Amino acid sequence: MSDIVKERQDEWLPEIEAALDRYTANCGSMHGLLLEAMRYSLLDAGKRIRPVLALEFCRAAGGNPEDAMPFACGVEMIHTYSLIHDDLPCMDNDDMRRGKPSCHVKFGEANALLAGDALQPLAFETMLSGSNLRPDLTVRAACTLAHACGAAGMVGGQMIDLENEGKNVGIDRLRVMDSGKTGAIIKAACVMGVIAADGDDRMIDIAARYAENIGIAFQITDDILDVTSTAEVLGKPVESDIGNAKSTYVSLLGLEKAREEAARHTALAVEAVAPLGEKAEFLARFAEMLARRIK
Repeated sequence: MSDIVKERQDEWLPEIEAALDRYTANCGSMHGLLLEAMRYSLLDAGKRIRPVLALEFCRAAGGNPEDAMPFACGVEMIHTYSLIHDDLPCMDNDDMRRGKPSCHVKFGEANALLAGDALQPLAFETMLSGSNLRPDLTVRAACTLAHACGAAGMVGGQMIDLENEGKNVGIDRLRVMDSGKTGAIIKAACVMGVIAADGDDRMIDIAARYAENIGIAFQITDDILDVTSTAEVLGKPVESDIGNAKSTYVSLLGLEKAREEAARHTALAVEAVAPLGEKAEFLARFAEMLARRIK
């Protein structure tokens, strides 16, 4: 890991964790078990890729990254809710997530469903009530995330994923699915960071192109790790795509070609932020680190 990536992660991860803890502790849950299930899945877990990207794109666009913290926490809440639901028996039926039992294994299926349901509106409450930015910027960011996590983005991609089970779909269909299921939330995180800095359309475009490419590279790397890693390293089941009879970049392209595609999209992400000069150093190195990750 490059020095700047480690330095910024050491800077941001404790702050993100503290903010997530604060926002969930004060969310006014009517039931203690519900709050426990929400915080079990959200806190002290995950790589926090999406919140880090929101904060760093705010920095790269000339803003104060702290202004983007409510947006960073909002996108992580959405991501966590999606993981809780993705693991449910009616979906992928995975019993381990982030190195510990999945939410439905720990708390029961109905309680896990409700924990995910509760995290989704909390994401937007956090963004709308926690922001100190101009109202138009806050609303624009909330609309960006709402669009990305709904039928036109993450949920739509998940629907395609379920529909694809047991079918030999082509690479174009796979890209459409992944642009929604994985890429849309990553793109929203990057764009919301620019919005928090009141960045211009050129900066929004740079963030979008960067995110689209790391989103594809991230999913390809996930597919590679699903067949090359272990559950102990990943903190979640391996070969789950094979078990669910899903087409992946590895099954369609082969392992080496999949690796080449991940490298190509990583290079395109680095190229997208190159016009930012020194401000792009973290973003470029972060993209390269994600492509080399082992979990």
